[in-house]
Amino acid sequence: MQLIQAGIVGGAGYTGGELIRILINHPNVNIAFIHSNSQVGKPVASVHTDLFGDTDLNFEGELSTDIDVLFLCVGHGDARTFLEQNEIPDSVKIIDLSQDFRPRANVREFVYGLPELNREAIQNAKNIANPGCFATAIQLALLPLANAQQLNEDVHITALTGSTGAGQSLSATTHFSWRNNNISVYKAFEHQHLNEIGESIQQAQSTFEKDIHFVPQRGDFARGIFASIYLKSDLTEEEAQAIFTNYYAAHPFTHVSPKNIDLKQVVNTNKCLVHVDKFGNKAVITSTIDNLLKGAVGQAVQNMNLMFGIDECAGLRLKACAF
Repeated sequence: MQLIQAGIVGGAGYTGGELIRILINHPNVNIAFIHSNSQVGKPVASVHTDLFGDTDLNFEGELSTDIDVLFLCVGHGDARTFLEQNEIPDSVKIIDLSQDFRPRANVREFVYGLPELNREAIQNAKNIANPGCFATAIQLALLPLANAQQLNEDVHITALTGSTGAGQSLSATTHFSWRNNNISVYKAFEHQHLNEIGESIQQAQSTFEKDIHFVPQRGDFARGIFASIYLKSDLTEEEAQAIFTNYYAAHPFTHVSPKNIDLKQVVNTNKCLVHVDKFGNKAVITSTIDNLLKGAVGQAVQNMNLMFGIDECAGLRLKACAF
């Protein structure tokens, strides 16, 4: 099979670095160029030092359209601007990792890239809006119930994220001396990912009209998301577990664990682990992902694999940093 020619815009950040790490080891991909406005001409490994010895590529300041797929690893708002200012041929598939094209009402035809919800649409898509990291962890904890029409009460969520979720730009809340041995709440009940979570739940269960109460938290670790969710439910524990197991039976990266889960099981992988419990009339669901992989570039590569009709797991058979 001819190699997929991939271009990357915004290659100097955390997501760009992780995407490069995945793609240079992908059996079906060649990286045609890595674009960066801030690092033009510099070796990629001088910025992403974990890639030293793995690649001789340099950051470029010019774009090429002689590619098959373009990954946009730029900030929120910048992807839309980039596409307005640069003419990308229809023959080039686009995978955007920002939130610019996640709402359904937009000027381009983007498919929401959550394979566990939209696999067939992704396989036929030209443009993908990659889901947000919190949104991925939370949706994968709720979609089986929504698909079974069993989300009939308010949903309460607490989710903890690592510092890489804030990107590389320096801020008071990303300094080691502040983040270390610390925890804090931010954007309670108004996080931007609530919009796409609500859209996906409505897609699976059109009758859902309850509130989703989401309290995000910053953790004192680098990467990963751990979400804890509860809601009232008439299902037995066995019924709930069967709903989840059946829903994810055909999906290679999301697994329902019979035991309690922990963050280290998924860090450095494209997996999502989900665990379901029942306490009285409340269902308790926990889910965990790596925010940079299943929550960002791992899922983007999974989407690329589906778009090009190759093995969904290609390039993504990764071992967790369990200890």
